[in-house]
Amino acid sequence: MSTQQIPAALAAAALSFGRYLEAERGRSVHTVRAYLSDVRSLLEHAASEGVEDLAGLELGTLRRWLGSQSEAGISRATLARRSATARAFTAWAVREELIEGNPALRLKAPKREKSLPGVLHQQQVLRLVEGAESAAAEGGAMPLRNRAMVELLYATGIRVGELSGLDVDDLDPDRRTLRVLGKGNKERTVPYGLPAALAVDDWLRRGRPALAAAASGPALFLGARGKRIDQRQVRTVVHDLLEALGDTSATGPHALRHTAATHLLDGGADLRAVQEILGHSSLATTQIYTHVSVERLRQSYQQAHPRA
Repeated sequence: MSTQQIPAALAAAALSFGRYLEAERGRSVHTVRAYLSDVRSLLEHAASEGVEDLAGLELGTLRRWLGSQSEAGISRATLARRSATARAFTAWAVREELIEGNPALRLKAPKREKSLPGVLHQQQVLRLVEGAESAAAEGGAMPLRNRAMVELLYATGIRVGELSGLDVDDLDPDRRTLRVLGKGNKERTVPYGLPAALAVDDWLRRGRPALAAAASGPALFLGARGKRIDQRQVRTVVHDLLEALGDTSATGPHALRHTAATHLLDGGADLRAVQEILGHSSLATTQIYTHVSVERLRQSYQQAHPRA
């Protein structure tokens, strides 16, 4: 939806909010786009009720907007996000003195369902990396890169956007740590193991020089034309390798993030340490992986205990 479909005052407010998110909150382009999509959906609904400026925005309008979204079949997770966006938008409007009171203070989001992320078993991970290793052994820069990316994704649990944004000097090979720039431009240090270190070193020695070009800059991972690899390319690589396993519902890089977190907790890692590794701002986000671990424990019990 474009801002032309809503009154000028509302459209201007949406654009100002977008600039605020980019400049003062340091949000990524993708995050800003998602926020603005939600805000424009809200403002379009408000306009349909005759609202022409933010002063006319009321709690009832917000509730009816969420209600219409729910009736359209929007998931509870998305509704919760849109509710949070509405609260952030109106709070900003109050600070900017565009409205006197915040109509979203009493806006309640639907409770999100706790879903158990799909994870790979350790044998599946072993087969995944062995498949990447076999392809790399046959030669060629791309298989070397793919092996390094898969090893690093599983070793660190970093997000696909964080992986594609890595520079060569973000690596500390002596300490085997990685400097990661996460959501909200928050920097963290993440350790990685020997298999990932060997794979990345092999890529840097034999793979990256073969693809490097003037446009490469400091990027750690490169695409076929020598530019920094983009998220879509990473997803395609991981999706193809996972699909080759044939016995998992996991489909992309985020599955490796889920898997890394779950295997850390299965191995006895402290929840706070896992939170730091994953870059979660809230411990509650990390806690969902404890449910995964308990569910896996329950399944193992039922399969193995004679009186389960």
